[in-house]
Amino acid sequence: MISVDEALDRIVGHSPLLPPENVALADAPGRVLAADIAARRTQPPFDASAMDGYAVRAEDIAGAPVTLRVVGHAPAGNAFDGFLGPGEAVRIFTGGPVPEGANAVVPQEDAEAGDGTVTVTEAGGLGQHIRRAGIDFREGDVLLQAGRVLTPPAIGLLAAMGVTWLDVRRRPRVALIATGDELVRPGEPVGPNQIVSSNSVALAALIERHGGVALDLGIARDEPRALRGLVASARGADVLVTIGGASVGDHDLVKQVLGDIGLEIDFWKIALRPGKPLIFGRMDDAMMLGLPGNPVSAMVCGLLFLVPMIRAMLGVRPVELPTEQALLGCALPANRDRQDYMRATLFRGDRRAMPVATPFRVQDSSMLSLFANAGALVIRPPHAPAAREGEMVEILPLDGI
Repeated sequence: MISVDEALDRIVGHSPLLPPENVALADAPGRVLAADIAARRTQPPFDASAMDGYAVRAEDIAGAPVTLRVVGHAPAGNAFDGFLGPGEAVRIFTGGPVPEGANAVVPQEDAEAGDGTVTVTEAGGLGQHIRRAGIDFREGDVLLQAGRVLTPPAIGLLAAMGVTWLDVRRRPRVALIATGDELVRPGEPVGPNQIVSSNSVALAALIERHGGVALDLGIARDEPRALRGLVASARGADVLVTIGGASVGDHDLVKQVLGDIGLEIDFWKIALRPGKPLIFGRMDDAMMLGLPGNPVSAMVCGLLFLVPMIRAMLGVRPVELPTEQALLGCALPANRDRQDYMRATLFRGDRRAMPVATPFRVQDSSMLSLFANAGALVIRPPHAPAAREGEMVEILPLDGI
């Protein structure tokens, strides 16, 4: 068996960076930038008012209260074309261009409007409430770098930068094949000795959440011909993921059947709990990941290895999901020879305090209910000594994944 870290290094090291494709800005949310993006305009393109009020000369209001003559208006989208002279003011609104000659804006709450005049009741300093041209960014500024996942604020920034089309990484196509006579698709009749296939659905959600395209190819029965047929339908995928059939039982066919049709295995079995019988290799032009069939094992391996594979193909850094430190909520016995990922509740109290992670008493790898209600995975290295309540541990938070 190899270690979790070595397995991750091999998987990421063999994951090719996918080519870019050009998409419209409206289709870019959640995508990953393939190239740095520079602003195509200056924002704001002119000195603009940050308040509703009056554009004035700061020297004219230094002795406030003072009454000025209102000579025009500058609403957002329109400018006052004249030059502001001594003793004059221009009614201005948020976003409106600051007139030539003005060097301050008086908020309307510090002014009293008259008949063609305004009385400024509070003095203001030079540049008060003016957003200078380019204060946000200037044309040519590189504001977003390759590898950035495009969040809603980033999409808004791109629009303001004048970007309407951009290069993003092509999303990895991930083909999913579940294996086993005991499985039926969700919604199909369930026989007396069968269970609903939940792994494909959960993994598809994980794939889509992290930027891939999930292709659910169905369930291969425990018969070589069925598995070969579904593998053939995966041609064109960037990643082939099989679920189940990766162990050493009489009905665990993945390693043998795929080996007969061209699978080049990089490694099989890792020092991991849950998820020891994991296969990684290459199948023609696709990466191949053979996940265990137990639901928790499949999801843990998906988080630890499939998600980093997708992120590497998209150019996202870091490729691994981030871990953090927490206090242990209960005592734990010494760990054995495999790196353990224990489902746990996660309590975040005062923001200044460390979170507390408490592993569930039962860690059976078939129990999805505990996984769905877990807030984190507590990570215990191989041969970790017994741990006391309150000790510091490394966790992988599950919120947001």
